Amino acid sequence: MASTALSQSLFSILSSHRNLENGSLPLKRSMLKQSLVVSKSHSLKTHFKNSFITNCASPENDATSKSETPIELRYPAFPTVMDINQIREILPHRFPFLLVDRVIEYNPGVSAVAIKNVTINDNFFPGHFPERPIMPGVLMVEAMAQVGGIVMLQPEVGGSRENFFFAGVDKVRFRKPVVAGDTLVMRMTLIKLQKRFGIAKMEGKAYVGEDVVCEGEFLMAMGS
Repeated sequence: MASTALSQSLFSILSSHRNLENGSLPLKRSMLKQSLVVSKSHSLKTHFKNSFITNCASPENDATSKSETPIELRYPAFPTVMDINQIREILPHRFPFLLVDRVIEYNPGVSAVAIKNVTINDNFFPGHFPERPIMPGVLMVEAMAQVGGIVMLQPEVGGSRENFFFAGVDKVRFRKPVVAGDTLVMRMTLIKLQKRFGIAKMEGKAYVGEDVVCEGEFLMAMGS
């Protein structure tokens, strides 16, 4: 495209030069040289502009845009650091009171992030409430405490499933209801550990999407 435009410009300028030599005023070489430079610059600018527009509007770019990606392929699955079988090896809880389905991040003795898939088949929904299934707040707190247990129930931390207890909660707030179909994402972080007294203080937050639905401070007791 650029070479064609340049050739046409040169042909036009040379034709004008011949006409001037045949009967018009003489055209100076400097003027001809300047015209050639301007013509070449204009042709190159036009070429790059058209090329830029063509690339921006190419079907390949449109095909990779987010709006063209099927919704089921837009969001990656949660990673699996611990599956349900590994969780069962750490926590003593069993159905219907095991409220952690998967651990997606884990730092022994420091923090853990786990998920609870809330489904209409959970045994508490028939009574809470039949017409509007909402996960009870006390069970959200219990699920978060179980994630705290996963953090602390490690030999290097000093805890074991035989002598680890949920001792108390403080500053608990429920921000939004959790309903059937939600995925509850819980983060528990160790704030303070008093090995002498066997007390661990933890901070917990639970999310649905980007919204905090529950938060509070937890006390765990390691001892008989």
